[in-house]
Amino acid sequence: MNHANQAFQPLVYREFSPEEMLARATALLDQLSARRTVREFSDRPVDRKIIEAILLTASTAPSGANKQPWTFCVVSDPAVKAQIRTAAEKEEYENYHGRMSDDWLADLQKFGTDWHKPFLTTAPYLIVVFKKAYDLGSTGEKEKNYYVTESVGLACGLLISAIHHAGLVTVTHTPSPLNFLQKILGRPDNERPFLLLPVGYPAADAQVPSIGRKGLDEISVWFE
Repeated sequence: MNHANQAFQPLVYREFSPEEMLARATALLDQLSARRTVREFSDRPVDRKIIEAILLTASTAPSGANKQPWTFCVVSDPAVKAQIRTAAEKEEYENYHGRMSDDWLADLQKFGTDWHKPFLTTAPYLIVVFKKAYDLGSTGEKEKNYYVTESVGLACGLLISAIHHAGLVTVTHTPSPLNFLQKILGRPDNERPFLLLPVGYPAADAQVPSIGRKGLDEISVWFE
């Protein structure tokens, strides 16, 4: 590889034995297999430093040309959370009463969901992820970002994993359209709402649907 005129540094890498690698991979699988989407939250406070560490973990995600085209808006203000809930439930009501197809509604029945979203005001934190279509330079000029959706999607995957690893729960909430989030949070034109994640402890009596995940033979194709 040609490193001329580039700033590079040695890779920090620790190699593990095959046995250690399998043990580490299996341990992570066991931990993430216990992750569940939760819609019933406690209002129990969460230390802000935990949320900060979670966000920094998400921001280790790879991104096109290392542009890191994301902004994480963290909302704990009850008044702002109430605004978000009101706007989200308005959109969700429209979804459940005309926008969604019959097939979509049928697929949702096993989750017991409807347009009411109390977790938006109960959870101590809402993390609203915005994707940056482009950046703005020091004089306001547009600077290109690359593979924005893919990059932000990768960051969100790490974000959800970090939430679970910390011992908290979340639900991926995507009311459509999401434009109200940009208005309520006053985000600039180069940012677009991507995902809304309530974050906190589960309610003491929280329940989750009895569903499973696809097996290895259903999700992979091997060419050997």
